[in-house]
Amino acid sequence: MKNKQRYGNRPFALLMMTVLLVLNGCGLETGSGAPATTATGTGGDAQAKRYTISWTMHMNENVPADAEMIRYLEDKFNVDLDVWNLENANYEALLDLRLAQGEIPDLFRIRQPQDLLKYQEQQVLADIPDGVLEHYAPNLNRLLQQNAPGYLAYGQLDGKQYGIPVVNATNKFRVPVVYREDWLQALGLSVPTTLAEFERVMYAFAKNDPDGNGKDDTYGLSSEGMNVVFGAFGHMVFTEQLYFAEKNGGLVIGALEPEMKDALRYLQKWYKDGVIDPEFVTGENKGGYKHLSHAFINGRIGMTSMGNYYHWVQAGDYKTINAQGEEVPVEAAFNALELKKKNGSARIAFGPPVTGPTGQSGSKAYDLLMSYTAIGANAAKEPGKLARILEILDYVSANPNLEESMTMKYGVKDKHWTWPGASKDDVVVLPPYDEQPNYTNQIGANIGMMVPAAPTSRREQWAATLGLDRHGIYNALKVSFPSLIKNSPELIKLRNKAYIAFITGDQPVEAFDAFVQSFLAAGGKQAVADANAWYGGQLKP
Repeated sequence: MKNKQRYGNRPFALLMMTVLLVLNGCGLETGSGAPATTATGTGGDAQAKRYTISWTMHMNENVPADAEMIRYLEDKFNVDLDVWNLENANYEALLDLRLAQGEIPDLFRIRQPQDLLKYQEQQVLADIPDGVLEHYAPNLNRLLQQNAPGYLAYGQLDGKQYGIPVVNATNKFRVPVVYREDWLQALGLSVPTTLAEFERVMYAFAKNDPDGNGKDDTYGLSSEGMNVVFGAFGHMVFTEQLYFAEKNGGLVIGALEPEMKDALRYLQKWYKDGVIDPEFVTGENKGGYKHLSHAFINGRIGMTSMGNYYHWVQAGDYKTINAQGEEVPVEAAFNALELKKKNGSARIAFGPPVTGPTGQSGSKAYDLLMSYTAIGANAAKEPGKLARILEILDYVSANPNLEESMTMKYGVKDKHWTWPGASKDDVVVLPPYDEQPNYTNQIGANIGMMVPAAPTSRREQWAATLGLDRHGIYNALKVSFPSLIKNSPELIKLRNKAYIAFITGDQPVEAFDAFVQSFLAAGGKQAVADANAWYGGQLKP
């Protein structure tokens, strides 16, 4: 990791002096005669000032104002929590609307890491002075320092800490490469490992009636599968960001690299030959839960690389623990579940990212840095409020007491969840909540941020057996900057339009170099320069 540790080994006296000097300016208070609320749950002192704290979080369903776990935290920390019901699918649009109306949440979830700079430039974020996070959220700070060293620095702008990084350790597992196993078996084929084998399988899926219905209605792949082809040449293209790669001691945008011309020649030929779903332009998902590949579920394509590993769990892939402490086969989930509902005989097989002609391979991987948690600018203006927010955040996110931690995530023990027998390796959600996928929103649980920890659960052990912790292609750029914020939306449109034109044959691959020049002239050159300025400023390990 090429990052400078923010806090180093400063003397304790200097640290405390820093804390005291910033108390009034950042919304902290001392000398009130009331003990500070601590992250270990001793807060809620009757003499402490009662704050109203607005709170944003990940949600798939609205949190009721009188939700049980919200009331619990309000009593414990002597606060009134105002949870903003901003659905995850439209989070940025709903948040920006409220910001435009002059409202700023006190606990500020920044879902897309690249938006940290945008919100800081809008002056809606407070900076967290040196020493404050350690003092008021010690458990959260410790886990970040131990399990994600260097990531705190990603939340700094102009030397100030604006974002607390939300680090997902399970993102060590890349996006899987998935095939219809029953199609492979019907055609006498094996899971491909090289690009040449992949090509043969894709043609067979498109031309040899793998579903046996006598109709010419199947294709090999669609948009998400193309990234596995691009990965065979070392880069990712169809992504929600511009993916940067390390090359010759600097950063480049993978979609501009000359080897992408070779990948495009494959895809252009496949499209012409009817191997690629002509609906790839609109994507594999046709609405609803965004990680579902309807093209795959409906038997239109036989290969995809959409969603994450936990979206492809088939019944019996591994064992889990039920409420009686018994090992039982896991149930199917998401894409695997929907596929089985559609076609009871369908099965899926996982394969490696295929190896290209120069030995490269990879599928898309999401960075461990998922998002940021920040403090709203107004919260820092009210003495003591920033401290209380951090104390609550620490308690709900990084509680060192295992049972309290599970209570914050899942609700009341023996009502919403329980331990499976004597084991405390798993949590069993109790009926009827086990049939309600968003019950934690309904009761106001799990309002904290994800903290980094080693992914050791049974599900993650299963993911490791699939080799998903290898051959992931990550974005080498970890931060944003003004030129990227300004130009990225149009650059992504320009990239996608050009690549679609190349694949469909509307433009010859020989026009690739002209596309690169147009891209650079449209702001890409400045984005690459700024990315390399950041990259060159990182400390080498």
